[in-house]
Amino acid sequence: MTAPLPLSENLQPTEPAAVGSERASAHTWRAFRRDPLGMISLALLLLLVVVALAAPLIAPYPASYGPDVLRPPGGAHWFGTDALGRDVFSEVVWGTQQSVLVAVAASVIAIVFGTVIAVIGAYFRRFDSILSVIVDMTLSLPVLPLMILIAALVGPSTTTIILVVAAFSWPEVTRLVRSQALTVVGLPYVDASRLMTTSPFWIITRHVLPAVTPVVVVSVVVTASRAVLSAAGLAFLGLGDPTTWSWGRILYEAQQAGAMVSAWWLTLFPSIAILILVLSATLLSIAYNDARNPRHLAR
Repeated sequence: MTAPLPLSENLQPTEPAAVGSERASAHTWRAFRRDPLGMISLALLLLLVVVALAAPLIAPYPASYGPDVLRPPGGAHWFGTDALGRDVFSEVVWGTQQSVLVAVAASVIAIVFGTVIAVIGAYFRRFDSILSVIVDMTLSLPVLPLMILIAALVGPSTTTIILVVAAFSWPEVTRLVRSQALTVVGLPYVDASRLMTTSPFWIITRHVLPAVTPVVVVSVVVTASRAVLSAAGLAFLGLGDPTTWSWGRILYEAQQAGAMVSAWWLTLFPSIAILILVLSATLLSIAYNDARNPRHLAR
C-alpha cells in the first residue's frame, strides 16, 4: 500500500485569472502579428487616425472657392479640384477628421449602451425577455429611412449624425455581446462568486465584463465601419453637417454640381478613403477573431 502524498504535493497551485488573461492576450497578439492582412489593416487604420489628427499640418483648410475649376489631378492639385475650384486633396484630408470622429464617437456610445443592456439582460434573467423583445423590434425597423427622417427633423449637424448612427447601432452590439454573456453567467466560477458576495455590480465588473471584452473589441471595429458608411450616406443625401468637411459631403457637392460623371476624381478619391476605412476595419476584426481561435492559442 502506497503512502499518501503530502498535502503540498496533492494541491496544485492554481494560476491567477489575471495571469491567464495576460498569457492569452500575449498568444493572441503573437498570432495576430503573423497575419499580414491584419497588420496591414491595423497600419491603415492608424494612418487614417494620424491623418485626422495632423490634418492642419498636411493640407490647408479648403477655401470657399478657387481659380482652377474642375482641374484633373496634377502637380498643383494632387486630387484635382471641384466645381468651385477647391482642392479635393484638402477636402479629403479634412474629411478624415469628421469621418474618424463620427466612427469613434458613434461606436463608443453604441458599444457602451449595447454592452450594458446585454450584460444586464444576461445576468438578471427576469429582464432578459423584455430586453430581447426591444432589441428584436429595433433590429426589424427599416434603419436607413428612419435615420433619414430623424436627421431631417432634428437638423443636420455632427452631433445629430453621431447620435442617430449610435441609436441604430447598439442593438447589434447587444445581440452579439448577450450571447457571450449568457455563456459566462452560467459558468461555475460565476456561481461560486455569488457565494462570496451579494453585489451584482462586483460580479459583473469582476467576472462578466472581462470575459466579454474580446467580443466588445470586435464590435467596436465593426460598428465603427458601419458608422462611417451611415454618416457618408446621410451626408450624400444632404443631411450631413454643412459647416464641416466629410467624405460624404464631397460626394454630395459633386452630385449637386452635376460633375460626378464628367469629373471622375470627385467621386474616386473620397470613395477610396471610405473603402480603405471600412475594408481595413472588417479585415482587422476577421484577423482578430482568427488570432483568438483556440488552435492559435494552443501553439
